[in-house]
Amino acid sequence: MIEAVLPQVRHWLAGRANTFTLIGVAGAQGSGKSTLVRDLAVRLGAEGLRVATLSLDDLYLTKAERQTLARDIHPLFATRGVPGTHDVPLGLGTIAALARGQVVPLPRFDKGQDDRAPRGDWPVAPADTQVLLLEGWCLGAAPQPEAELVRPVNMLEAAEDPDGTWRRTVNAALAQDYPALWERIDHMVFLAAPDWPVVAEWREQQEAELRQHAPGAMSPEQVTRFIQHYERLTRWMLTELPERADLTLRLDRQRRVV
Repeated sequence: MIEAVLPQVRHWLAGRANTFTLIGVAGAQGSGKSTLVRDLAVRLGAEGLRVATLSLDDLYLTKAERQTLARDIHPLFATRGVPGTHDVPLGLGTIAALARGQVVPLPRFDKGQDDRAPRGDWPVAPADTQVLLLEGWCLGAAPQPEAELVRPVNMLEAAEDPDGTWRRTVNAALAQDYPALWERIDHMVFLAAPDWPVVAEWREQQEAELRQHAPGAMSPEQVTRFIQHYERLTRWMLTELPERADLTLRLDRQRRVV
C-alpha cells in the first residue's frame, strides 16, 4: 500500500520543506491505516523530513468524561469511538503547536485501561515538525442528512437507541465540533473498504489475533455488538468520502489496492 501512496505524498510535499503539512489517512477499522502511517513516517523520515504521527484514537475523552456523557445524554457514549467522544480542542491545540514549530507532547490513549495515558508517557514531536500524519476511522467524515437518521441501521440502534437520541447527538457533534479539526488537514487519503461486511470481517480478524495471547480480548459476539457502534458512519463515509478525498485507494478483501 505504501508504494501506492508515497509518490502522491512526495508530490504534495514538494516545495513545502519549510511549511508544516498535515496529511490525513482515513479508513474503516482494519483497513491498514495505522500500518500505512507507520510506513510513511519511516520512509519520509529516511528522506530527511521531521515527521510526527497522531491517531484520532489518541484524542478520546477520558473515561470519566465519557461516563458523564453516558449518564447525561445516552448510555452508548460510554463506548469510545464515535464523534462526540473525542477531545477536539486537544487535537486542535496539538496541531497548532506543531504548526508553530514547538516541541509538542503528542497525546496517547491507553486502550487497555480505556483511558488517556498519563501525560508523562506521551511521546514528544521534534521541534519544527514538517509533516504530521493523522489517521482515524472517521477522519474527515461529514454529517448525514437528517432524513438518514430516522431508521436504525442495525440491531444495536434498534434496541438501544430506538428514538435516535444517540445517533442524532453523534451527527450534531460531527456537524458542529469536528469541522474545525478537519479544516486543518491539507491532504486526505481514504482507504475505501469494499463494503461494510468486509469491515466486520477485518475487525473480527484483529480480535481473533488478540484472543491468542490476550485473555481479555472480545468474543466474536462482543465484536459483533461493538462494531455496530461504527456501522452507520462507516457506510456513509464509503458513500460520500471518495469524491472529497485527495487520494482514494479502493481495497479488496485482502486489503490490496485495486
